Amino acid sequence: MNVVRLRGFTLIELLTALLVLSLLTLMAYRGLGVVMASRDHIQAESARWRQAESFFTRFERDVRLAAPRPVRSDVGIAPAWLGRPDVVQAPVLEFTRFAGTSNGDTPRRVGYGLNSAHQIELWIWPGLDLATSTPPLRYVVLGNVLRLNLQYLSPALTWKRAWPTAPSDPPLPLAVRLQVEFGSGETVVRVFALHS
Repeated sequence: MNVVRLRGFTLIELLTALLVLSLLTLMAYRGLGVVMASRDHIQAESARWRQAESFFTRFERDVRLAAPRPVRSDVGIAPAWLGRPDVVQAPVLEFTRFAGTSNGDTPRRVGYGLNSAHQIELWIWPGLDLATSTPPLRYVVLGNVLRLNLQYLSPALTWKRAWPTAPSDPPLPLAVRLQVEFGSGETVVRVFALHS
């Protein structure tokens, strides 16, 4: 009678198999960690760009509703469109806006500026002809912004840093060029035509 001897793994073969399995598990774990970190980074970037697109959409809507109406206050008359490039405690752009199509929207004065926390703020006054002591509501609409630059297209088709620059300027520029430089290094430039 033939006796068949079954041969099992030796201790060295078993330890080698465990070592290979451990290395494969470690590589898979590290790969999973990289995938998870990449996913989190992509989600954060997507959220940031969604917020940026929301800001650009809001800005475009506001400038398309710009009205050539100056506003009166207790200290005088402010132009319909007021672009001030180097202000600190006020918005760099302030203008009169028609009412939108949504219910409850009224003509108002709006502005955009960069605060000290590197955030773009939307300033909304409760009406048009108000006392200078009437404070606007301020909302953060975009964060992580290093610079906010605005330029205005004149009838001579030249870009100006301020508006108006002369008494003969029309109430509204032909277009506005918006340049946003983010803290992460990207710069986005958009041009919006006005219905003037």
